[in-house]
Formats: sequence, structure tokens, C-alpha cells
Amino acid sequence: MLPLVMAGSMQAQVLTLEECRQMALQHNKKMEIEAEHVAAAGEMEKASIAAFFPKLSANGTYMWNEKNITLLPDRYEGSMGAIDIYGGFEPAGTALSGLSPEVARSISLLVSEPYAALREALTLNIHHVFAGQVGVVQPIFLGGKLIQMRKMARSAKTMAEMKAEGTSDEIVLKVDEAYWRVVSVEKKKALAQQYYDLLVKLSGDVEALYEEGLATQADRLKVMMTLSDAEQSLGKATDGLELSKMALSQLCGLGLNAYIEIDSTDLRTFMITQDSLSMEEILAQRGEIKLLQEAEKMAKSTRLLAASGLMPNIVASANYLISNPNVQNGFSNSFKGQFNAGVVVNVPLVHADDIYRVKAAKREERAVQLQIEEARELIQLQVTQARQKVEDAQRKLARQMVTSRHAEEILRLAQESWKEGVLSSTDLMGAQTAWMKAESERIDAAIDLKMCEMELRKVTGKVL
Repeated sequence: MLPLVMAGSMQAQVLTLEECRQMALQHNKKMEIEAEHVAAAGEMEKASIAAFFPKLSANGTYMWNEKNITLLPDRYEGSMGAIDIYGGFEPAGTALSGLSPEVARSISLLVSEPYAALREALTLNIHHVFAGQVGVVQPIFLGGKLIQMRKMARSAKTMAEMKAEGTSDEIVLKVDEAYWRVVSVEKKKALAQQYYDLLVKLSGDVEALYEEGLATQADRLKVMMTLSDAEQSLGKATDGLELSKMALSQLCGLGLNAYIEIDSTDLRTFMITQDSLSMEEILAQRGEIKLLQEAEKMAKSTRLLAASGLMPNIVASANYLISNPNVQNGFSNSFKGQFNAGVVVNVPLVHADDIYRVKAAKREERAVQLQIEEARELIQLQVTQARQKVEDAQRKLARQMVTSRHAEEILRLAQESWKEGVLSSTDLMGAQTAWMKAESERIDAAIDLKMCEMELRKVTGKVL
């Protein structure tokens, strides 16, 4: 990177157009933002590829329960009678109704105690439950969903890269415009300085003639007024050049106080890049068409993605499960696990929403296709207009160069006539003013041709 030069320094930083472009691209925040978008799209593309591979996951859980699970009630009623865990027994019918209380109690204890023991054995301890799972899932067929997601991610990355390129082109065009504005104002300032110097010399000559009585007060005042106007114009040109350089410096990331100069360009000899591309070549490299073509690909993938909801899905999975309590050997409070594997097939039968999504995606795809057709027509119109502007600007510059040469020759003859004393100061000032006007219009025509060329480069997709 070129070193920064402070405004107070006597040495200016001399920049070429290419250096201005590179510095602007390096320091522009929009370029940094677009670079992050491109990087993000790249990561999403990698994610779409990773979706084809198995997914491994692990889960663990702990649960505390206030009560256990009891499989038998504390009171059971059957065909033989009712029994509870508290020693109660109520026989059914009258077969045992005549027994003595002691015998009935013995029978109740004999029956209820085994029942209580059985109920206790069938009470499951779930106060503390631990469970864990490690599993892998491998998609086998998802109706083409993964393939379309891969294509959409790839298109998204391409579009992000194209947008970054478009931002780069926009920055370059802004720098070019600011650069040539500096060239224009710099040339206008130099012209104003030449005109001012001519008037200063003329003013000195008229003053000398006035002292000798060969010029009138009116001649003297006319020159002084013209000189004052020229001095004011020179001041405006100086201020305009400073502001133009500040704008260019800001675009280049040097700050408003950087002291810069640009390579001097001879506007009489500079060349315009010839446009020899066919319309098909222009359409093929225009960023808008490329973006819309990628958008069309995404619309097609969106339609196929919606259609995947109407197709069967097949997924394979394998898991290792572990738990405490476990049911591998009764219901014991210890960690034990097991493997399982299987295939899941899902076949949609009635999915009206997916059908309408497919229809909507078809409409969107058609809309993008119409946008492409419209964009192609507009680009053809833009290119035709831009080419016509360049041709008009070239003819205008050619006329102004002839006019400028004539005005320069007229000024030379007028100066010789002034020296020979056969021309009035008013006529000499008229020749100087005409020369000044012709040169200014020549500079404007040259810069206008450069601006038209920039527009042509933009519409043909050849910014650099």
C-alpha cells in the first residue's frame, strides 16, 4: 500500500488511475461486507455437502420421580374374593362364611402375606432414572431434497460472488468518475492560469501605453475588469480542484486531508477503448443477466425441492441405548445397554399443501424467466444508447479540437498584431477570451467522451 502523505507536507502523493482503483477497493467497507457474504455462502455450500453424510448424535437425561411404579393394587378383587396387603381377606360366596374368627384370620394372613410380597416385588424403583443414547442417522433417499439444496447453496455462492464483483465495478466507476473530474478541473485551472497570465501581461502593456498617452482610460478599465473576472475564475478553479481532490482522496481511503496529485493526462491524445463486442457477448457477461440466470436455477431447485415433499423418504439409523434402571434382567438398578438398527420409510399419501407449493414454485420460475427476457431487451437498449453517445461525443471532441486550433491560431495572430500596434486591446482581449472559451469547451468535450466511455464500459460489462 502506498504511504500516506499529510496535508502539511510539501511532497504530494502522485497517483495513477489504476492505483486509485486498487486503493479504493482495499479500503472500501462495502467490499469487506461483500467478502463476508461470499465467505458465508461458501460455508453454507459446505453445509449442503455435509448433509449427504451420516449424522452422529449423543443424548443423555436424568429424571427424579416422587413415586415408584406399582404394578399391583393394594387391594385386589377376584373370583375367590377380595384381598389386600394389610391382612384383609373377604372370601366370595358362603363356603367359608361359617369358619371361626381365628381360622378366618389365619386364612387371611396366609393369603395376604404372599400377595403383599408379590406386590412389593412388582413395585419398580424409578426415583432416579438415567438414560443415554448414541445414534447415527444416514439419509438414503429424500426425494431429491439434498441434491436440490446442494444446487441452491452453490447458486447462492455464485450470486454472492457476482454481487461482490458488481460492488467492485461500482466502486471502480466512482473512482474513475472522481479521477477524471480532478483531471478536468486541473486542466481548467491551468487554462484559467494561462488566461490570467495573458491578461496580466496585457494589463502591463496597456498601463505602459496609457502612461505614454497611446491608450485611453476606457481601454485601461476594460482590461482591469477583465483581469478581475479572470482572477475570480482562477480562484474558483483552485477551490474546485481542492474539493475534487478531497473527494478522490476519500474514495481511495486516504482521508480528506491527504495531499495528493494525479498523473497528468494529455486530453489531446488520449485514446478511447474501442467496443467490438457483439450483443450476445455483452449479454453473456452482464452481471444482471448472470444473476438472473442463477436466480432461475434457484427457482428450479425450489420447485424440485417442493416436489420432494410428494416423494418417499428413506432413512437408516443405528443406536446404542443405555439406562438405569434397565429391563435387561428384570428391573434392576444398574447401567445396561443394547444396540438397535433399522430403516424408516415414509410415503406421503395426501399432501395437498405440497402440491400447491410445487405450483407456486412453477409460477416463480416462470417469473424469473420473464425477468431475464425483459433484462435482455433493456440491456440491448442501453448498449445502443451508450454507443450512440460515444459516437456523438467523439464527433463533438473532433469539432472542438478544430475550433481550439483555430482559436489558438487567431490568438497568435492577434498577439503579433498587438505587438505591431495594429490591433486594439479590446480586440486582443476578444481573441484571448475566444481562445479561453474554445479550450474550455475542448476540455469539456474530452471529459464528456471519457464519461461516455465509462458508461459504455458499464453497460457492456467491461468495467476494467
